[in-house]
Amino acid sequence: MKKFLIVLFVIPLLSMTVENDKTKFIGKWIGEDNKDIGYLSFDSKGFAYFETQGQIMGGEEFVLNGKKGSMTYEINPTTNPIQVDLILTLIESKEQKKLLCIANFIDDNTMEFAIGFEGIRPTEFDSENSILLKRQK
Repeated sequence: MKKFLIVLFVIPLLSMTVENDKTKFIGKWIGEDNKDIGYLSFDSKGFAYFETQGQIMGGEEFVLNGKKGSMTYEINPTTNPIQVDLILTLIESKEQKKLLCIANFIDDNTMEFAIGFEGIRPTEFDSENSILLKRQK
């Protein structure tokens, strides 16, 4: 009976930890790449967007090459580093493209973020694929 009660209390705690890890991403993050300042934002509705030089790509709806699209995100916080998928969807055709990424929190307001290209998720952070992001307050 003791084991049953322990399991009954531990399982909800574990599931809350996973959800809390996802909420750590929500917010606007600033980074610098080749002296260009840019932002990566995650909202609570599951949308993400990039912002550079005043232009926004992503979110609930944006236009790319004359076609409307959206960008959502999925996070797998059970992996180390954390796997993040940025999913670009063309609204009319429902065609999707995933950017496979990884993230590592240095503290609550600083994270390393690496983007994989050509359908390959990075396995580590290096100077070619990663950027240091700080949460904007």
